[in-house]
Amino acid sequence: MKINGLRWWVIGLIALATVINYIDRQSLGVLWPDIAQELYPDKTNDQRKEIFGWISTIFIFSYAFGQLIFGKIFDWIGTRLGFALSIGFWSIATALHALARGVLSFGIFRSLLGVAEAGNWPGAAKANAEWFPARQRALAQGIFNSGAAFGGIISIPLIAYLTIHFSWQMIFVIVGLIGVLWLLPWMLIVKAPPKSHPWLTEEERQYILSGQKVTEEHVSDEEYNPTTKQLLKHKESWGVIIASAVIDPIWWLFVVWIPIYLNEVYGMDVKGIGLYGWVPYVGAMLGAWFGGLLAQNRIKSGWTVDKTRKLVITLGCLIMLPALLAMSNPGAPVNAVLIMGVILFGFQTAIGSVQTLPSDLFGKKTVGTLSGFSGMAAKLGAVGLTALVPWLTTGGNYYPVFVIGAAFSIIALLSIWGLCPKIEPLKAKK
Repeated sequence: MKINGLRWWVIGLIALATVINYIDRQSLGVLWPDIAQELYPDKTNDQRKEIFGWISTIFIFSYAFGQLIFGKIFDWIGTRLGFALSIGFWSIATALHALARGVLSFGIFRSLLGVAEAGNWPGAAKANAEWFPARQRALAQGIFNSGAAFGGIISIPLIAYLTIHFSWQMIFVIVGLIGVLWLLPWMLIVKAPPKSHPWLTEEERQYILSGQKVTEEHVSDEEYNPTTKQLLKHKESWGVIIASAVIDPIWWLFVVWIPIYLNEVYGMDVKGIGLYGWVPYVGAMLGAWFGGLLAQNRIKSGWTVDKTRKLVITLGCLIMLPALLAMSNPGAPVNAVLIMGVILFGFQTAIGSVQTLPSDLFGKKTVGTLSGFSGMAAKLGAVGLTALVPWLTTGGNYYPVFVIGAAFSIIALLSIWGLCPKIEPLKAKK
């Protein structure tokens, strides 16, 4: 049996896994106003926000090290088994939230969830490098990233709807089971890498393999796969790591705090959050598509990978910058979520190209490692900002964190332009 366009089925399944990933991680934030009221009836709003901040910090901290761990795991056992391991464990961890009774138990289950969910990103980067030629990677990454946005769109109203029919404990069990079901088509379709997959047409196989390391300026017969020590001696690696460390916290600022922000600033309950909280993710989904299509269009027009990546990343950061500052006084809740949508549009425009940089610079056996390092740096940056949010926003004033986000977008630009003078496959240093 042969399937035309099998690579698109693979990236589609990874995008679906990302949707499930976001349903699982968003559940706690959406449910928190009800959970906090039940578990901590004697605490103030600021105290409950601080507890949520600590639990979220534990999750992201675990997620950071999970990126590094799973970067190596995917390089060792491949994308097929790597994804099965990652999503299997995170689905179990999600269901275990039903047993949580306080900070300690929530912290343990969020930690398990964070480590397991982290595999999704280095796994996607590695699958992208394996299944797509260089000219299509930004588009494939955009499709994958749109899964994160779509997950945000559907998770918030979905969880709010489920509260009508189920307890918060049962909701965690239900969303945990969704990931287990995903394993069935994944293990069936992704039987082998493109070189030996029995369902891949010969035409598509050659299209994928012949374009693995092709750019408009450089054709390399031998991939450069340095050791970890050698990898970190390249300034380009640090450009990717630093850019990831400062741009990713902007995303996490909204992923973690949108429900809490709407509850604290506008007094919304879970149903109100379900009504408004999904809107910013529409901007994120559009940005993921826009960034991927723009990159593909420019490369088809004859632009180099270097020029294309820098254009898309710069454009995304420049979109975020004024919108983050505009969040100082958004006015009505509709205005607030629309401005957030612009911010997440800019973020997703840029992040797809940032995440393709490891595969632009190094061979397939090293992509997972650099993606793991940059992913860990990104999550450590998010840990720092998440831990500061309860302190910076005492009394409901979120302006300081938006100013920090604007500064981060500038640093991301400087790191790419300053440390990645030319984005192309690297060679060993003499």
